[in-house]
Amino acid sequence: MSSAISVDEFQALEQKVLRAVEIVKREREARAAAEAEIASLRQQLAAQAEAVQTAQSKIASAQSQADAVQGQIQAAHSQVQAAQREKAAAQSQIAVLIQERDAVRQRVERMLHQMDELL
Repeated sequence: MSSAISVDEFQALEQKVLRAVEIVKREREARAAAEAEIASLRQQLAAQAEAVQTAQSKIASAQSQADAVQGQIQAAHSQVQAAQREKAAAQSQIAVLIQERDAVRQRVERMLHQMDELL
């Protein structure tokens, strides 16, 4: 058996090997680029996750402050209602005192009139 190959066959085989080497080289470069991009994306994702966590923390803090303000508003509303009830009670007492004053005034005027008649 003869294992002789022609020059053309050898050159064709050599070309195939060179193309295979180029394909492997490009694939390695593409893989390295993809791995670098993955690493970059992971860093971006970590930074975004940290930003989200910071935002969530700020939101929770703002919600806590809003709850505290809401509590203060409710307390102030209760104080206003209590003050309005006290005002209504005071106005009622004033009205009673005015009626009593008018009644006393009328009695005093009658007494003065009676004293004038006696003199």
